[in-house]
Amino acid sequence: MNYIHPNAKIGANVTVDPFSYIAENVEIGEGTWIGPNVTILDYVKIGKNCKVFPGAVIGAIPQDLKYAGELSYVEIGDNTTIRECATINRGTAFSGKALTRIGNNCMIMSYVHVAHDCEIGNNVILVSYVGLAGETVVDDFAIIGGHSAAHQFSNVGAHAMISGMSSIFKDVPPYVLAGHRPLSYYNLNLVGLRRRGFTNEQIQQISDIYRVIYRSGLNVSDACAKIEAEFEETNEKRTILDFIKRSKRGIIKKSVDEIEE
Repeated sequence: MNYIHPNAKIGANVTVDPFSYIAENVEIGEGTWIGPNVTILDYVKIGKNCKVFPGAVIGAIPQDLKYAGELSYVEIGDNTTIRECATINRGTAFSGKALTRIGNNCMIMSYVHVAHDCEIGNNVILVSYVGLAGETVVDDFAIIGGHSAAHQFSNVGAHAMISGMSSIFKDVPPYVLAGHRPLSYYNLNLVGLRRRGFTNEQIQQISDIYRVIYRSGLNVSDACAKIEAEFEETNEKRTILDFIKRSKRGIIKKSVDEIEE
């Protein structure tokens, strides 16, 4: 048997398999499947057509000594898959957000840990055993390889791809392919950008921008000033510059290996 609190809000055509636990302050959107042996604790909202696999625990209190029992939440968007034994913790008031959020169309693979107050965008893939410390931000379409760990307050930009077993201590800018030890810029995420419909002109401008940032010999501030002054205004240019401007930890450095163009 499973346990579903009578006050939990369960949408139409939701399936809850045996031995799962759903607490009182939980909302599950229509068409979602909750597999066996899933634990969904209080103050969790899950969207439509999601899949939650056995052993997942969603909504446990933060693993943070600053947490003092306050109300905080987890929100998960539509069409997101959470695989076996993944853990997603609630937020903390200390962060100012009190909310851990995962977007639409995400794949959270087995044994991933999403800590308090993380913000995961849409279409994100976190491969098995990824660990995100508190208040990590992962933007849309980013992919983080298996067994990687992100330092607290880290930011991974949109469409970035990070190799497995990486230590994410600095912010990873949008559109890049990052790897090596320590984690470094290697190239653009060309395959991902092409799959998502970026034109050759868009990709060329992104490449030219990162050539200024990583290969011109300028420091990051001067490189950004040069890009601001000399490059045509586009969404891609603005995404990169805004990301760098708001970075608190600084961005990753370039790889010492030769970059293939």
